[in-house]
Amino acid sequence: MKRVCLFTLGVLVCSGLGAAASPALFRPGEELRYTVFFGNLRPVGLAVFRVQADGDSVLTLEVKDRGRGESFTSRLRLDAAGIPLREHLTGVDYWQHPVDERVEIAGGRAAWSGGPEKGEKKIAQPAFYVTRGGLSLEAGLLAMALLHDPQHRLPLLPEGEGRLEKVGAARIAGGGKTRDLSLYLLTGLASPLYVWMDGSGVFFGRYDGFITSVPQGLEDAAPAMIKAQTQAVASRWKAVAARLSHRPSGALAVKGARLFDPEAGTVTPNVTVVVSGNRIQAVGRDGEVPVPAGAQVVDAHGRMLLPGLWDMHQHFTESDGLLDLAAGVTTGRDMANDMDYLLDLKRRWESGDAVGPRVVLAGVIEGPGPYASPTNVLVDTEEKARAAVDHYVEMGYAQIKIYSSLDPKLVPGIVAEAHRHGRRVSGHIPFGMTAADAVREGFDELQHVNFLFLNFLPGVDTRTMARMTAVGEHAAGIDLASEPVRAFLRLLKERHTVVDPTLNIYEDLFTARSDEVRPSLAPVADRLPYQLRRTLFGGSLAIPPDQEQRYRDSYRACVAMVRLLHDAGIPIVAGTDSTAGFDLHRELELYVAAGLPAPEVLRIATLGAARVMKLDRDLGTIAPGKLADLILVDGDPTKSISDIRRVVLTVKDGVIYDPAELYRSIGVKPAV
Repeated sequence: MKRVCLFTLGVLVCSGLGAAASPALFRPGEELRYTVFFGNLRPVGLAVFRVQADGDSVLTLEVKDRGRGESFTSRLRLDAAGIPLREHLTGVDYWQHPVDERVEIAGGRAAWSGGPEKGEKKIAQPAFYVTRGGLSLEAGLLAMALLHDPQHRLPLLPEGEGRLEKVGAARIAGGGKTRDLSLYLLTGLASPLYVWMDGSGVFFGRYDGFITSVPQGLEDAAPAMIKAQTQAVASRWKAVAARLSHRPSGALAVKGARLFDPEAGTVTPNVTVVVSGNRIQAVGRDGEVPVPAGAQVVDAHGRMLLPGLWDMHQHFTESDGLLDLAAGVTTGRDMANDMDYLLDLKRRWESGDAVGPRVVLAGVIEGPGPYASPTNVLVDTEEKARAAVDHYVEMGYAQIKIYSSLDPKLVPGIVAEAHRHGRRVSGHIPFGMTAADAVREGFDELQHVNFLFLNFLPGVDTRTMARMTAVGEHAAGIDLASEPVRAFLRLLKERHTVVDPTLNIYEDLFTARSDEVRPSLAPVADRLPYQLRRTLFGGSLAIPPDQEQRYRDSYRACVAMVRLLHDAGIPIVAGTDSTAGFDLHRELELYVAAGLPAPEVLRIATLGAARVMKLDRDLGTIAPGKLADLILVDGDPTKSISDIRRVVLTVKDGVIYDPAELYRSIGVKPAV
């Protein structure tokens, strides 16, 4: 019988842990192997399950991702219900930090240790310990144990409860055979997971929108499994959307608001805004704007009304949509994703069959090689490059993103073809080029602040982790007042080049400590479910102890660079490339910390983004005739930018969402 393992590790959902609901299914010496895929089914890892002669189980995982990736070994002893009585997890996480976790359950007590955690607890019934080695390290094993339980519920350690709910079924062919599989939703971990189980109750595989794991030898079953899950999840999300999306029966009127105008950077009190359908019908002073009969009226009580926020650097999965709308993000730009997955997600978010923001599409083009990003759009000739651009254009993409392994010789042709179609070009810097080279070749935008510093560190291989570590080691030593830096800024200004800094990433990578919650999520950690909160420690690169201060100084240089960009008149867009919703708030806070005025930061995240994408005719401000994307904030983010976290109402395309209701639906405490 084939079994698959599943690990959810580091910052990515990866692969592999499997075990049967009863040790009787295991035979000493048995070895099972499992394949892990990224993106469009590109194999990146292998998991192996082995039963030893003494009855203990050993699980190993190796995942390689462009110089990063997990390497784990877990040794455990299971009881008759498939619950670990003893486990020892060792190895390195996605960012190469050492991991050493232990748990032992005996005599009605559980004791555990690992990283910043150490504790013990009396237990009156079987309980499943979830390691901190990832977002949900033992997902496959836990799914089997939950399926074994009559109620499909188990207490979790250190605390919480795991639940398994059947949400679908499918007959799937693979390996020359047809199998009847059941799809379950597993909740109680850091995030909800979908897992596939076979007819005997053994974990078969998993797909999360980016990561897929299936039994080795059954790789050809993955496409059918993904298709079946996509259909089942879409049906489930349609029901969720019906519950959480509130469509006014007539007009919507928000009165008594303080209206923020990102064009002027001003706030006007006592304003009424009337929405009809998905468009803004009228904006004016309270008492001067007629409120249509039968309109749904929202009394703002002096709260601030702003245009919906934009996150200009996302890689969407299904659950991101809810987090974005709860945070007031009504438009997101996806900067690389599987095309079929993303177009389906965009369609469902826009139709209201699921909960999510407007989607602006950017398609990645990469070159083949050992460090290629997980995409199937790999080109090595001018003909293939032009064809890739044309296909993205045909499918409605607004932007082309070039990645690091692309042959620099292909850049001019891609830029010319994209510009011929009126599309923007942006991206990482291909190995062999500098940021200045990319701008001269026609890049309209640069992603990530680290690539700006690499412009002054020649020879760094931008395909590898060196694109981050070299900046951590050397950015602090670059004189930002020097003529080479000033000349580079002049070039950006002259070419009207936009920069997407994603500063929140480097705050974590360069400054996070293993014994503290990572800075980007520290402001909201106490609002998150326990099993998620305990995974938030660390998050930095594997920085040598004697380099920690150097990396912190380099992060401060990244912050200073953002201020230089703004002062030089270079357009900035606010993107996260990280946790949806929460990290956009952090990105905006970091811009204010860099010295940008809060009203200007709010302009960047609203009208500025709309203008960059040439969508400001319909979006970016609250004015008659524009699309009804707006948010109500309990506070004044023009004075204290952190008040942007206190969104109490989101309207996207005329549909009302209650952020508190959205957050509670996923176990997050509302901000207000």
